[in-house]
Amino acid sequence: MPKVIVAGALAIALVAIVSFAAGGAKMKITSSAFQEGGNIPSKFTCDGGDTSPTLQIGEVPSSAKSLALVVDDPDAPSGLFTHWMVWNISPQNNTIAEGSTPKGVHGTNDFGKSGYGGPCPPSGTHRYYFKIFALDRELELPTGAKRSQLDAAMKGHVVAQGELMGRYSRKK
Repeated sequence: MPKVIVAGALAIALVAIVSFAAGGAKMKITSSAFQEGGNIPSKFTCDGGDTSPTLQIGEVPSSAKSLALVVDDPDAPSGLFTHWMVWNISPQNNTIAEGSTPKGVHGTNDFGKSGYGGPCPPSGTHRYYFKIFALDRELELPTGAKRSQLDAAMKGHVVAQGELMGRYSRKK
């Protein structure tokens, strides 16, 4: 019987380690502008000022060497559409103020620009995911890198992650 208990405990520990190694640890990312699953106010979209909302980042693991922020829309007609990418953000950075850009390296979004590009769905209601990743190292990617390059560079280095989803539909 004791061998079964030990084997069970080892199996549970192994699952926890594999889950953590795969980026299974959870972080928090929230906004005072909208709630999880709520509507993103138009001031943060192409119909308003197209400025980024305030973001709060929490539960960053002490092992994190840098953070990466990605905002994307999985409902775009052409597939996943990236609105914002910044990496090598200090893990001590716990707030990104409204309309500001965190210090870090900026990629090229799918609008072909650097920086935040707000929600601007061609039709219907789209979901926008604000994702934060804690990484075990800084990434050696140049300014202007594309999403596929960022995803490849982060592979195997995510120690925790979190996401905030908001919705937006344009008023016609």
